[in-house]
Amino acid sequence: MVYCNYILHYQVETMSSRMRLLWSALVSFVFYFGWSYWANSMATDDQALVLRSAIVQGTLSGSITLGFTFILEHVVKRFGGNCFSLVFVVPVLCSVHSRTNHNIAIFNTFNSALDLSAKFMRGTCVPGTMLAPLLPLMVQSSLTIGVNILNQTPNLWLTVAPSIFFTGVYGYVYTYTLLSDREQAA
Repeated sequence: MVYCNYILHYQVETMSSRMRLLWSALVSFVFYFGWSYWANSMATDDQALVLRSAIVQGTLSGSITLGFTFILEHVVKRFGGNCFSLVFVVPVLCSVHSRTNHNIAIFNTFNSALDLSAKFMRGTCVPGTMLAPLLPLMVQSSLTIGVNILNQTPNLWLTVAPSIFFTGVYGYVYTYTLLSDREQAA
């Protein structure tokens, strides 16, 4: 495992951003093409449907990995070491409404509650990039399930479950690797 982490870290360090994008998309295409072919060949004897499902899943996984990696690199580059307090995740709804006395009172009360919470929760924060893979993962999951439903993939859940799971793992490992590279460069 340590050797694999070293190789991944070395490859990410030595590759350009464009090469990382292309390699990750190619590996994703090949793996999920093979996985889908295997998973669906167990569910039907229609080889045309099995091949079509494999091409759809491989192309979809490669394309989504390309977009996912691109977005992840930009999110890490922009929000790298920033943290946010869980207390400040709540949106301030009163500020977008009219400036009536009632809304101003609610706004002031809300700000006082946030100030009090910030004092109580001082030092408790979550790295902003820990949330970076979540939105692309939800988009990827929705697209993967939707496209495979439209394709009438015979073994839907066995086809898409590894894609969703490993995309999440990939997102967090890749984010960690990018952050480690940033810290070493600084």
